[in-house]
Amino acid sequence: MSLIHQESPDQIDDAARGESFTRGTSHVIWASVAATLVVTLAIVIYVIAGEKPPASTGAILDIWAHPMHTESSGFDASGAPIPKESFDQVLVFAHVRLHNQSKQPLFLYQILTNATLADGIHSSYAASATDYQRVFLAYPDLAPWKATPLALETTLDPGQTVEGTFVSSFRLSKAEWDARKGLNFGFGFRYQPVLTLTPQVPITEH
Repeated sequence: MSLIHQESPDQIDDAARGESFTRGTSHVIWASVAATLVVTLAIVIYVIAGEKPPASTGAILDIWAHPMHTESSGFDASGAPIPKESFDQVLVFAHVRLHNQSKQPLFLYQILTNATLADGIHSSYAASATDYQRVFLAYPDLAPWKATPLALETTLDPGQTVEGTFVSSFRLSKAEWDARKGLNFGFGFRYQPVLTLTPQVPITEH
């Protein structure tokens, strides 16, 4: 009996075929992984390329508040006596800069001031430019802080930057205002998402 073991041709062919099959399977797996990575990368590039920067940007440049207690005169327009009414309110003034970084005009139509209080978010629409002027007629002591108002119907052309001041009013006591948890402003442009700006400047009182 020979000490040298010889495999039959059938055994050799089977072994070769097994090795060949294993090698082929490995190539298929790596090819699938590579294809998956290529597809994933293509999707990422497509998503990034498809993302557009916001049409508008902006910043709150200055913000101040005027807490006040208001009491009615106790007389109606004809001079007849009526019960007096009193309430607390806070006037919030903000000076803002807005910029159109899109290739289309932007049409501002509303500004919302949002104060987060203990019971949730309280919102107030900014007054029109005309009502902004009336505030200083009604409260002459605020005249030193009067500034150029921002019209709610402002149109920003492509690349244009505008600045202006607006005022909102909240029926709150000074204590409630001081206890607020947050404050931001929402700028509504037609056919665009709302631009939300959070002040990065301190809020002063006058």
